[in-house]
Amino acid sequence: MTDGLLSARGAAQGTAALCAVLALWWAVERRRWAGRARALLAGGRQGVSGAPGLPGLLGLSGGRGGLDGPGGGWVWPLVAERGWAALRGRRAWLCLPVAGALALVGESPLPLVAGVLAMPLVGRRLRAAGRRKEREARSERVTALCGAVVGELRAGWQPAQALAFAARETGALGTAEAPVLAAARFGGDVPEALRRAARQDGADGLAGMAACWQVAVDGGAGLASGLDRLEAALRDHREQRDRLRAELAGAWATVAVLALLPAAGLALGAALGAEPLRVLLHTQAGLGCLAVGGALEATGLWWAARIVRGGERA
Repeated sequence: MTDGLLSARGAAQGTAALCAVLALWWAVERRRWAGRARALLAGGRQGVSGAPGLPGLLGLSGGRGGLDGPGGGWVWPLVAERGWAALRGRRAWLCLPVAGALALVGESPLPLVAGVLAMPLVGRRLRAAGRRKEREARSERVTALCGAVVGELRAGWQPAQALAFAARETGALGTAEAPVLAAARFGGDVPEALRRAARQDGADGLAGMAACWQVAVDGGAGLASGLDRLEAALRDHREQRDRLRAELAGAWATVAVLALLPAAGLALGAALGAEPLRVLLHTQAGLGCLAVGGALEATGLWWAARIVRGGERA
């Protein structure tokens, strides 16, 4: 009985160590392949006819075709990059191996059940973080669009031409690029098209560009000077946001420490030989403490995060 229990614990510890090694290897390989993919694909995105980039990318240039051909080396970085993009959208699934390792170590299915229940919550948090990053990236592109239009206007280009070139270079208009450029090219209502584009998440600066365009058209004011001031205002707003986040970094670090304290306590108890997982998962008092402690931990983290996010919104 004791030998079987020891062998089960040894297998669980070996599995946990293997999962940690595989996770580390996966992180290192992802960074290496992603960097190589960016370096290789940067020079390979050319046209289909007469362009070495696409045939090389598909492994079809010269000699044998396919993945083993002379251009086959281009395929594997692309596959790795796409594979990571697919895995990145399913990072919440990482809760399952972690919960499985805890279930093996604690010899109880409760951690696995908790991991399954945590997957939707983790996925929602990851999606919210992704939307926030996308919103900030679009805001950066709108700021760059204002600066690019100002540069092209001062170089002597017409407003429609400057807007078309800057929009294609920065990609700030997103899905509304075609309507805005069509309005600018064929004499349509550019301010209204820009206001519609400003409804995208993070593209609020386009409403200011629409106002500058409207004033320039109706009142004859200089469009470049208005967009220059708008760009300065957007950059000031971004710098203010960055300063606020730097000031709140200490508060977020406190929240992270509070979140890790229970895990540190369990690790310390296991190091002292107290077997905290066995007590928590196999005794009635431990299960009660686990339920109450988990509820208090979740409530505390939610409240602390709410306070910090309130400071960010203010």
